Amino acid sequence: MASAAGRVGGSTSNIGLLMPVVGVVGLASAVLAGRRAMHVDWKDFAVRFLTGPGRTSRILLLIYVLLNTKSLPGAWTIRVFGSMIRHAVQLRKPLPPKALFHYSVTRSYTSPGETDYNLHKSNSTYFSDLDVARSQCVMHLMAPGFDKIRRNKQLRIVRDPAGAVAEGSLGVALGAVACSFKKELPPLAGFEMWTRVLAWDRKWLYTMTHFVAPAGKVRPASWDGGSFWASRGRVATVAAGEAELQGRVVASAVGKYVFKLGRFTVHPTYVLEQSGLLPERPVTGWRGGEADVHAEVELPAGAADLADWDWRRVEAERRKGMELAGHFAAIDDAHALFDGGRDGALGQFFPG
Repeated sequence: MASAAGRVGGSTSNIGLLMPVVGVVGLASAVLAGRRAMHVDWKDFAVRFLTGPGRTSRILLLIYVLLNTKSLPGAWTIRVFGSMIRHAVQLRKPLPPKALFHYSVTRSYTSPGETDYNLHKSNSTYFSDLDVARSQCVMHLMAPGFDKIRRNKQLRIVRDPAGAVAEGSLGVALGAVACSFKKELPPLAGFEMWTRVLAWDRKWLYTMTHFVAPAGKVRPASWDGGSFWASRGRVATVAAGEAELQGRVVASAVGKYVFKLGRFTVHPTYVLEQSGLLPERPVTGWRGGEADVHAEVELPAGAADLADWDWRRVEAERRKGMELAGHFAAIDDAHALFDGGRDGALGQFFPG
């Protein structure tokens, strides 16, 4: 999700309130538009639109709107909240533990409104697409957990170190995102965003997204059933080598989320467990009290190659992801480099 539920370190807005409000407003608007559409003579409207005075301007405007639907005012809000509402209302079926690290695939395209002076997708626009792709992945996997955690006062799942039940509205905030660009995307080029959970630590859940082009060229060996196309049998094995697959990658991004109940930071494994995505971990569990169990427990050799996705295989995959996520987390240290221009500044420039 973008920063849909607030900001780190401050007050967080209530997902349980925002999504119903947006959903009700959207439904009411759709009903109103539908009622008005019933009283329109569409044949007569089409004839006047295409042949009446000023038709050239109208047709050009229509073409522009159709080519730039994702860049229109309000489009980002519809795309992000639409994905959140969809997965909150239509909860997925139970998934096996290995699905925690599976990709969700979101298809999009480069609209002319996103094209810069080099005639390719502007670097800044990747981040709005990432908001949508992460929302699809995180909400699909964790909507069941969000639903339970937001009712923590009644279900008493999350407790603070003193043992008291954590209270407050559920917040999900984006803490950071970084994107590395490899190739350009020309105007109207179709692409896919392959997003998955990368790792987690005691505070953050890390996600990774690959922009892959052209769209439809890379397909997984199987689907978990979380899309329309999967139910239609759109399944194919990937018959490409590593070099060819990596050659399809246009850009890669890493982001991190924090979960809050009021001002209390919720360990990511609470959400993952309540979403049915973590196998049972004996003795220490997935949090292990105040001790950092992730660093203390020794994994057996070859844990990453186990056929069964027990806790050792999941933990091995998490640690593999943390090798990259740890470098990404170090970006937080950049804040300490800001000195407010103690030795001077270049100037203040406009426009901004």
